[in-house]
Amino acid sequence: MRFTNAAASYIDERTSISGAVRELGRKIFPDHWSFMLGEVALYSFVVILISGTFLTFFFDPSMSHVHYEGSYAPLRGIEMSAAMASTLDISFDIRGGLLMRQVHHWAALLFVASIGLHMLRVFFTGAFRKPREINWVIGFVLFILAMAEGFTGYSLPDDLLSGNGLRIIDGMLKGFPIVGTWISYLLFGGEFPGLVVIPRLFVLHIMLLPAILIAALGLHLLLMVINKHTQFAGPGRTNENVVGVPVMPVFAAKAGGFFFVVFGVLVLIASFFQINPIWNYGPYDPSPVSAGTQPDWYIGFADGALRLVPPGWEFVLWGWTFSFNILVPVAILGLFIVIVAIYPFIEAWVTGDKREHHIAERPRNAPTRTAIGAAGVTFYAVLWAAASSDLMATHFRLSIEGVIHTLQALLFLGPLIAFLVTKRVCLALQKKDREIALHGYESGRIVRLPGGEYVEVHQPVSEYERWRLVSYEDYAPLMIRPNDQGRITLGMRMRAALSRWFFEDRISPATKGELEQGGHH
Repeated sequence: MRFTNAAASYIDERTSISGAVRELGRKIFPDHWSFMLGEVALYSFVVILISGTFLTFFFDPSMSHVHYEGSYAPLRGIEMSAAMASTLDISFDIRGGLLMRQVHHWAALLFVASIGLHMLRVFFTGAFRKPREINWVIGFVLFILAMAEGFTGYSLPDDLLSGNGLRIIDGMLKGFPIVGTWISYLLFGGEFPGLVVIPRLFVLHIMLLPAILIAALGLHLLLMVINKHTQFAGPGRTNENVVGVPVMPVFAAKAGGFFFVVFGVLVLIASFFQINPIWNYGPYDPSPVSAGTQPDWYIGFADGALRLVPPGWEFVLWGWTFSFNILVPVAILGLFIVIVAIYPFIEAWVTGDKREHHIAERPRNAPTRTAIGAAGVTFYAVLWAAASSDLMATHFRLSIEGVIHTLQALLFLGPLIAFLVTKRVCLALQKKDREIALHGYESGRIVRLPGGEYVEVHQPVSEYERWRLVSYEDYAPLMIRPNDQGRITLGMRMRAALSRWFFEDRISPATKGELEQGGHH
C-alpha cells in the first residue's frame, strides 16, 4: 500500500494527472437513453481493437499463390492467395479463430450503425449547434473513417465477394479521365488485381486508418467534455446547468457494465449468426460473378448510385473516354457528403443564430430541420435499396428495368414527399402540444354544468410535462438590412429568402399568460 501511494505521488508530481482525473470525474452526463448510442459506438470500437489484434497474429496479407491444404475439405488443393488460405486457417484450424472473425465483423457493422444513429440523434435534436459545430465535423469524419475501415477489412480475405468489390473500385477509378488509370495502377501496383493491393489495404486497415480514427475519437471526446453535454428541457435544466450523474463513480460503473453488455451481445450474435462465410464463395475469380453480389450494408449507397445511372452516358473527346455514368454519381455523393459535414455552418448562416445551445430540441419543434433530415435519410435509403435491385427482381419476379425505373423516380420524388409530409406532421404535433399545454389531457369524464351544459373535464399536465411541451424558442425569419455602404446585396437577399423558407411555417410556444389563463379555465 505504501509503495502504491508513493508511486502515485511520484507520477502525480510529474504529470499533475490527479487534477485531470478530478475534473473528468466532475463531468456530468444526462441520464437519457439516446445518449447511449455514442457509448455503443465507443464500446464496439474497443471490441474491434481486441478481436482485430487477435486476428493480426494469424493473418498473412500476401497475394502470393499457394495450394490450400487446410481442414476444409471442399477447397483442399485449390490454388488461392496466401491471404485467403490464412483466413481459412483462422476459421477452421485456429482455436477460437472463427468466433473472433465473426465478433470482429459484427462489431464493425455495429460500430458503423451506432455512429450513424448517434449522428441522426445529434442532428434531429439540434445538438450540433454552437459550440459543437467542430465536433459534428469530427464525428462525421469518424463515420467516413469507419466505413473506410470496414471496406478495407472486408477486402482482405481475397475471396470472390471481396474481389468483386475491389473490381468495382478499380472500375470507378478508371472512370476518371486522365488520372484514373494512374490512380488504379498506384493502388493495385499494376493491372488489376496486381500483387500488392492486399498488403497495402492491410497497412491501411491495421495502422494508418486506426491511428487517425483513434486520434479523431480522442479529440471528439475531449471536445465533448469541454463543451458539456446537451440535455432535454425540464425543470432546473438550463444552458448553464446540466442535470445528470457525475462520471465518478456512478457513470463510470454504469459505463463499465454497459461495455460488458455490448461485448456479451456481440459474442452471442457471433456465436449463433454466421456472417461472411468465405469458404462458400471460394477464392477470387472474375468468371463466376453472378447476381446477388452485395457489399456490406454501409457501402450499399455507393453501389446503388452506380446502378441508377441511365445507360449511354459515356463519350470520347480528344481521345479520352469520359464516363459520366461514374463521374455523376461520384459528384452527387461527394456533394451530399460535403453538405452533411458542413450543415451546422449552413444552418447557422441561414438562421443568424450565434448563441450557445446546450438544450436539445425535440425534433417536432424544428420542423424544417427535421424535414431536411427525413429527406436526406430517404435519399440515402433509395440509394441503399438500389444496391439490391437485382435481388428485388429475382426474389419478387419483377423485371430489372421496372425496379430500376421505380427507384430512379423515387430518388427524386421520395425526398420531396418525405420533406413535405414530415414538416406537416411536425407542425401538427406542435399544435397538439400547444393544446395539451393550455388545456391538459382529455380525461374522458363528462360533467354537467348548472346551466345544463355538458363539458369534458381535462386533466392538467405535470410541471415536467409542461416544460417539455412549451420550452422551445420561437425563431423568426431574418430581416433584410443594408450593409455599411447602404446596399442590399444578392447574398443578403438569398439569406433572407432561405431564412423565410426555414422559419415561416412555425407554431409559437404558449406564453406564460396563456398558460395561466388556460390553467385557470
